[in-house]
Amino acid sequence: MQTNTSEGIVAVSAKKLAYDASQIQVLEGLEPVRKRPGMYIGSTGPEGLNRMIKELADNAIDEVIAGQATKLEIVIHADGSVTVSDDGRGIPVEKHPKTGKSTLETVLTMLHAGGKFGSGGYKVSSGLHGVGSSVVNALSDHLKVIVKRDGWQWSQQYKRGLPLGPVKKGPPANETGTLITFHPDNTVFTSIDFDYEWVTNYLRHQAYLTKGVKASVHDQRSGLSYAFYFEGGIESYVRHLNTGKEPLDEDIFYVDKEMDGGVIEIALQYSDSFTDTVMAFANNVYNPDGGSHLTGFKTSLTRVINDYARKNGLIKEKEENLSGEDCREGLTAVILVKIPDPQFEGQTKNKLGNPEVRGYVEQIMNEWFAYYLEEHPAIGRKIVNKGLLAARARKAARAARESIIRKGVLEGSGLPGKLADCSSRDPHNSELYIVEGDSAGGSAKSGRDSKTQAILPLRGKVLNVERARLDKMLANNEIVTLIKALGVGIEEQFDVSGLRYGRVIIMTDADVDGSHISTLLLTFFFRHMRPIIDGGHLYLAKPPLFELLKPGRKSSIFIYDEKQLNEILDKEIASRRSEAKKIEGTSDERFKQAGFAEQKRYKGLGEMNAEQLWDTTMNPENRVLVQVRLEDAEKADAIFNKLMGTEVELRKNFIQTRAKFVKDLDI
Repeated sequence: MQTNTSEGIVAVSAKKLAYDASQIQVLEGLEPVRKRPGMYIGSTGPEGLNRMIKELADNAIDEVIAGQATKLEIVIHADGSVTVSDDGRGIPVEKHPKTGKSTLETVLTMLHAGGKFGSGGYKVSSGLHGVGSSVVNALSDHLKVIVKRDGWQWSQQYKRGLPLGPVKKGPPANETGTLITFHPDNTVFTSIDFDYEWVTNYLRHQAYLTKGVKASVHDQRSGLSYAFYFEGGIESYVRHLNTGKEPLDEDIFYVDKEMDGGVIEIALQYSDSFTDTVMAFANNVYNPDGGSHLTGFKTSLTRVINDYARKNGLIKEKEENLSGEDCREGLTAVILVKIPDPQFEGQTKNKLGNPEVRGYVEQIMNEWFAYYLEEHPAIGRKIVNKGLLAARARKAARAARESIIRKGVLEGSGLPGKLADCSSRDPHNSELYIVEGDSAGGSAKSGRDSKTQAILPLRGKVLNVERARLDKMLANNEIVTLIKALGVGIEEQFDVSGLRYGRVIIMTDADVDGSHISTLLLTFFFRHMRPIIDGGHLYLAKPPLFELLKPGRKSSIFIYDEKQLNEILDKEIASRRSEAKKIEGTSDERFKQAGFAEQKRYKGLGEMNAEQLWDTTMNPENRVLVQVRLEDAEKADAIFNKLMGTEVELRKNFIQTRAKFVKDLDI
């Protein structure tokens, strides 16, 4: 019998294969982690590597939350190893009654062994599965742990999860704490180069969420170091999130209350922004999909603001209440709950499921936010007026949407006239190029594969949606055309399942104007069509900067960046001179030395004919596409606010701090 596979024809015997007890494999100890590391840390790439630090650091943060520690220190060593230390109680070292081994060895060698299963070790913790320390041990080619407790220093070493000896008693120690140094196994990870910026961002978040903790990182590879300490906790976090925005008032609402063995913290402030930033955390774990704590917060916020507005005559008797969207426009809020037994949806902890937490958050908001508005009538009036403006804009947007729907512009069977659609109706096999300008659009239409590639040329620079509400967006022809072409709708009608193309590719000139247009479009997708980014559908085309041609040759060499250009020139010059060394000189001299008859620098896609555009930027076999991924929504929000918001000083500082990195400036 033969079966066809994607890799050719494979012969398969018709004889039945034996299947009995001998085929059942039982993995013991930490073997499952080394066999399937992605199940425990997500991936064996950079994300999983950095997760190793987080697993250990989370344990230190749990000690701080428990009131047993005040500092967390991370050191990235020159040899690629990392040390994570705290001044907590230290992992117990006495013999464990169930395993018969040292408790320290039990924690580091057994999955689901820890003090976070309701035995009294931790009242509140972020690590609930007891796999963090043992997983790090399993995926390290070497790990050493030092524990200070009971007046002594204790240590033990491991290799790929296996102890190299028993726990050793060392010199006396007056202080307490845990210090773990590990070196990731390079046979497991694609790279063992830790990301200093990732570690810094992680510590910043933890310092905001755990007021009073001193969190620091030192990178011995570069000499960089940073330390964080925020006495204000999430109050400081809200102020940080609102950097670059104009707050309605400098005062920040903050409440911190105990509820049934847990703690609820809420901080919020309004700004002049048209979007909202509401971040929900449970036991210091970010919940991007929200959950019961976020639901309770939103419900109570809308109720309290409407009750306050009616009580003070800011909304008339016959007027409708403000919607939840109206009440949240311009809101920046952080909700942090610390509870003994959080119920997350899966290992990713994206959503909190505890139903009782909704009631706790509602109760606190109903009482304390209402009290805050009564005590701060000027702020209360500003918040209500902000909501009333949002409501009027929402009604105007609805009217604008209904108007263009009646005209058949936004919905219906018709597509935008300027869209050159592809013949394929399968989103998995089709892609949309959003092209800058009619000239480039013409070349793209002529050179494309009409079966799978659609072209949408946009005229000029699209609207900056960072400074516009929906009603203004729907009055912009280019924005409406884009919404229509994508097929997903907008705002309340948005549905990513209607996306007509598996890839949406922004293709702009490799100059300042092209970069500006790309940023404007990225702002639009981030603010109003995030699921397209989250689904991995958005890309940036990378057109070439240079074309090189040798004498007597018809084919060109296309270069996509300065680094690639210099590498090719160095290689050609060295081969002609039979010496592999870099040749200095002006650009023209280097081109001649490399034997090129002609070189051309492209400034715009319109300079290419249809064949060149296909060969360099649209042919799937040759083109370079950069996928747009959202790794840090908070950081992305800050960047878009900085680059596209109303605060000029922030953009000025951004330009000044990066001016020294500019090599070629298009003026």
